[in-house]
Amino acid sequence: MPQDKPAPKPQAAKAPGPGTFSLANLQLLARQVMEGLASGFHRSPHQGASVSFKQHRPYVPGDEVRRLDWRAFARTDRFYLREFEQETNLRATLLLDQSGSMAFQGSRSPLSKAAFASQLASTLATLLIQQQDAVGLLSFDAQIRTCLPPRSRPSHLHLLKSALHSLVPRGEGSLSQTLRQVAPRLERRGLLLLLSDCFDEPSALLKALAQLRHQQHEIVVFQIWDRDELEFPFEHCTRFESLETADDQHVIDPAAFRQSYHANLERFRAELASGLQRHRIELVPLRTDEPSEEALARFLRRRTQRR
Repeated sequence: MPQDKPAPKPQAAKAPGPGTFSLANLQLLARQVMEGLASGFHRSPHQGASVSFKQHRPYVPGDEVRRLDWRAFARTDRFYLREFEQETNLRATLLLDQSGSMAFQGSRSPLSKAAFASQLASTLATLLIQQQDAVGLLSFDAQIRTCLPPRSRPSHLHLLKSALHSLVPRGEGSLSQTLRQVAPRLERRGLLLLLSDCFDEPSALLKALAQLRHQQHEIVVFQIWDRDELEFPFEHCTRFESLETADDQHVIDPAAFRQSYHANLERFRAELASGLQRHRIELVPLRTDEPSEEALARFLRRRTQRR
């Protein structure tokens, strides 16, 4: 197993250049209207007082006179009210897959998929709470193991990180079935950040995610891969053991399976990607042998550019 590298010495901060990744200046802004409890960075479905003007509407008896637009009256000789988009904080929930397959760690990766996902979840939680958004955590295998409701207090970040540190991937899991269990717990619309290898039948998984989209959640799927899963680099007879089903192991000649393995892998990835695109769910493939912060910074920068 690769040895941990010593922590780099602190250096003076530099202004980010064209090729520099920086989380400090990026914000995870939801592209979809969100509900929140306090004033923040995101558009709300509720009308309220804000600097973001939305539209005029005709005055009707009973409306507050102080909201009348007198300039519009001077131009049209009609009474109109000014409506604004209220800015609101985001409610984000980290959905963390902890089924047995997430324990896989190939020979060229410094972290297991589960450890990489926990590290990424910790970075996301830190970023969101720093911008005063509420973050919650649901971890699961075949059952829901951790359930922390969204909060925005700095002290909540400590609880999140403690929970993430204590997670252990185990046992068999069905991602689609678990997401159906999760759906009733997510009553208010928000941003769902799913961190998983997505190992499930694509049709069942897409159906479960479509249910969450029907509840008007915005969803981002961070699909975690190990490099060995993508490249299948095995050369000699190898024993493969299931990380989810006990006593399930096979010794095979990789050369005899390589072509069919890659064909099935590409079919799985293509079906999942096209289905997520159809449901307007963002897919972010990540590998455990790349720094999670750089991968996250690229994702956030793309979202910022698309706004």
